[in-house]
Amino acid sequence: MSSSFDRLRRIFPPGQFLRYLCAGVFNTVLAYSNFALILFLLNRLVPQRYLYLTVLLASIFALPPNITVSYFVYKVFVFRTQGNYLREWLKCFAVYGAGAIPGLFLLSALTKLLQSVLHRPRAAGYLAGAIITGCTTLYGFLGHRNITFRQKTQQLDID
Repeated sequence: MSSSFDRLRRIFPPGQFLRYLCAGVFNTVLAYSNFALILFLLNRLVPQRYLYLTVLLASIFALPPNITVSYFVYKVFVFRTQGNYLREWLKCFAVYGAGAIPGLFLLSALTKLLQSVLHRPRAAGYLAGAIITGCTTLYGFLGHRNITFRQKTQQLDID
């Protein structure tokens, strides 16, 4: 039992993971606000029947600025690495990109599903965006810890 707990603490160091969750709250609020604002603007331009496509566009347009802000927050506050700005920033895009591609497909499908069951179909895109965002937290931490901000002496802790 204690070896499982020790292994879990190695994978998710309490201080670092707590800082990641705090940074994640900030990043999530900012990212979701950007997504919702872009979706709101697109919804004014595009008919409701194309909502499942506008959520994709909103997500794609929001990604680059959201990833850049997240990168700096994680670098300075969570993982506290020095130098390597361009390399880490590109790795950050790769980690987010690897998670965003399946997320985009799920976002569209979930939006379509929620449109069919909710009494307010326009709310489906917002709810789907919130659900997908929540599902990526653990993946993001492990990806950033083991890829984006990995230190040379750090072992991969994903198995």
